[in-house]
Amino acid sequence: MAHKAQVRILGIRVDNVTYGEALARMEEFIADGRPHLVTTVNPEFIMTAQRDPRFAKILNEAHLNLPDGQGLVWAARMLGAPLRERVTGVDIVLRLAELSAERGYRVYLLGAAEGVAAAAARELESRFPGLEIAGTFAGSPALPEDDQAVERIRRTRSDLLLVAYGAPHQEAWIHRNLVRLPVPVCMGVGGALDFIAGKTKRAPRWVQRLGLEWLHRLAHEPWRWRRMMALPRFALLVLRDRSRQNA
Repeated sequence: MAHKAQVRILGIRVDNVTYGEALARMEEFIADGRPHLVTTVNPEFIMTAQRDPRFAKILNEAHLNLPDGQGLVWAARMLGAPLRERVTGVDIVLRLAELSAERGYRVYLLGAAEGVAAAAARELESRFPGLEIAGTFAGSPALPEDDQAVERIRRTRSDLLLVAYGAPHQEAWIHRNLVRLPVPVCMGVGGALDFIAGKTKRAPRWVQRLGLEWLHRLAHEPWRWRRMMALPRFALLVLRDRSRQNA
């Protein structure tokens, strides 16, 4: 069965890539040398984009939109364009770290709470001997703070920049600073650094396989219930879109 290279879910482009293909694309970006924006799209991204046209534009202009979130796998299947694999933010960061240790790519970690990026850097360097974390900085996604962060990053000659400000702030930060960043791969990673640093507990593998990570996070972070309300709304919009297509 032929698979579409891209899937449109509620107007947002999602690239139908596997982990291996995603890593290969990012290596192509590094070889190219020009800065590229990579995002990890999930249902919350798509629902935010429904009410934020600027965020929708950023996503649709990104160089690579990874299919994160079990809800995307379900939605793509409902819309008749199945995704081949779910590519999660945490796992792609770990695979990028392993690849970087092998290839000698330099990685910069930006964002998260004070001290989290540094803790994540220590964990990654311990887990993947030879990995070079070029620098870490908590910084801020606020516009007046951009110059300081950009200057710090520029000095490091990094190959990959992982930004953990949460969506849509991290994608907006990368988008507006992309032309000033001499970094081939710039990716928003959400809470990945918190997971790697051990600040947030990740769901067990069996929970991940069942696509119930959202329930695990809600159990451990009940304050997220308002954000989780985006999931049933997402499902309803996808079903409505499917009905229109079949009409």
